Amino acid sequence: MSTRVIVQGAVSVFFYLATTLTRVQKRTVFVLLDVLMIPLALFAALLLNSSTSPRLALMAELMPLIGAMALIGTAFSFYLSIPHIKLNAYETRGIIRTALQAVALGIIGAVLNGLFTPRIPGEVFFIFAMFYLVASATWRIGLRQFLLAYVYRHGQRRMRVLIYGAGQTGQQLVAALRTDDTVLPVAFVDDNPTLQSLMVAGLPVHAPSQIKELITRKSIDRVVLAMPSLTQSRQSRIALGLRELGCEVHALPSFAELVGDGELGKRVTPVSLDDLLGRNRLESELPGVSHAYSGRRILITGAGGSIGSELCRQLIACRPHCIVLYDHSELALYNIEKEIRELAADLTVVPILASICDDDTARQVLAKYDIDVVLHAAAYKHLPLVECNAIAGLRNNVIGTKIMADAARDAGVERFILVSSDKAVRPTNVMGASKRLAELVVQDLATRSANTRFSMVRFGNVLGSSGSVIPLFEEQIGRGGPVTLTHGSVTRYFMTISEAARLVLLAGSFARGGDVFVLDMGDPVPIKKLARQMIEGAGHTVRDAENPDGEIEILITGLRPGEKLHEELLISPDMLTTPHHKILRAQEGYLSEIEIANALKDLRRAIETLDEEAAKAVISRWVEQCPTKEKSVEEAQIS
Repeated sequence: MSTRVIVQGAVSVFFYLATTLTRVQKRTVFVLLDVLMIPLALFAALLLNSSTSPRLALMAELMPLIGAMALIGTAFSFYLSIPHIKLNAYETRGIIRTALQAVALGIIGAVLNGLFTPRIPGEVFFIFAMFYLVASATWRIGLRQFLLAYVYRHGQRRMRVLIYGAGQTGQQLVAALRTDDTVLPVAFVDDNPTLQSLMVAGLPVHAPSQIKELITRKSIDRVVLAMPSLTQSRQSRIALGLRELGCEVHALPSFAELVGDGELGKRVTPVSLDDLLGRNRLESELPGVSHAYSGRRILITGAGGSIGSELCRQLIACRPHCIVLYDHSELALYNIEKEIRELAADLTVVPILASICDDDTARQVLAKYDIDVVLHAAAYKHLPLVECNAIAGLRNNVIGTKIMADAARDAGVERFILVSSDKAVRPTNVMGASKRLAELVVQDLATRSANTRFSMVRFGNVLGSSGSVIPLFEEQIGRGGPVTLTHGSVTRYFMTISEAARLVLLAGSFARGGDVFVLDMGDPVPIKKLARQMIEGAGHTVRDAENPDGEIEILITGLRPGEKLHEELLISPDMLTTPHHKILRAQEGYLSEIEIANALKDLRRAIETLDEEAAKAVISRWVEQCPTKEKSVEEAQIS
């Protein structure tokens, strides 16, 4: 019989016993095993003593003594509550109690030795006590390790944890986690050079410089900061550095603080998205869209961006025929292609490294892959950068949209959805004006397209997207502040990336042609309130006039060029309903075909000559001139 079969049989037997025996029955088994250790330890002691020769006959003569020791030892064992100690918790204190029982049994044996015959030398009981201690502790520890390794945790994936801080809190954490079936402490990391290369609580201690290697080599899932004595700013900076390594980070208060008078609020804790948004998240309220994209050939421009990548992830569940990833950033395209192939190995994924301003490539790709739906998420969106680089922003956001939209119409694409922004509403900056002019381009095409349905989706700031205020505040808080705010009264609409992506997909299924969809996003969020929530949620206090001893200051820097105090989602108050109550269709005016042609001609001339002032004059003239009330398709065609 092979060793593997024996181990499997033992595992099956122990699993059956561990899961079927009652607590009383388990205690009885433990007591019987302890009683069995008495004659074994006594035999070993006699064997080691030079003046005695252990024989079966001698052991039989000693049975009355062994029986008396067993009875008294069992009573003493229950007095010390040794049978009540769970195997999973049998460590230092359990061994100490077993040692007390062993000493008591040795003394009891020596005392009773004079009452029974034959008498044996007194030093035998000293050896017996040591053997009994070793035997009783060994079977408990051995059985505990066997049950944990082969029964309770057999085949179970355990979270591997690296503990930053090998002090008292870290050691207490390791002791607590060793009784957990789902978590495995792997190693310590500590800044103290005297601890590095040592073993603490049974785990090796490494230097912080080795963290990256440890995370990779030991497959670390989570890092726990067990250094409550450090300031919150220092903990936040360490946590920020660890998160950049792609590992989840948690902070732990001291165990004494958990039951003492310390402030438990002083911890690195995440702020709820519901608190930041001022409303419940909408994913559960938005319906599924699988029917609109199932079996379709879909192209996503800006596929490696925040919105584009989330669109790709959500489209996987719709089971499209293929997804074409279109992006001009090599790194972004590589990352999203790799992720989508891992998430959906059976899905056809085509990466296209190209600019939306490349007309020939756009037309070739749309024709080659017979695209049904274009989700146009590619855009330059960082307000200050576009303000400083107006020509590049207008070329990409306006001309690029015109090229992609024309190519989609000529290729007979079924649907074209433009991802727009709340900054397109009465814009005061180049980025917002470029997005509004892109909307006007798409609205114009919608009036003249027989086969392609064009629509636009307009929403506010997206939490967690590149350039969003949330990661900026997190970085500033991680550095210990200050948190910069452009104005004390500034407000913004916010939504999550998943909400934004779902809205884009829904808009495509609702589109009739020329629609501008907006989401009922609730009330705008005061950015100063958001900054305060994030500071306090990270375990810090705000330093201001009322609290001059606070940790992090909110610094007002002044509105940036072209930045609004309050953003809007609508140009005209007139709204129409859609099949979903949270999604509305705006009624907004647009330019005629001739007006759009003139605007694009003037804009192209300004871009070709790199005349920034002329380009700004174009958007100022045509965006501001755009009517606020919606024309009918017939009126637009006549004018």
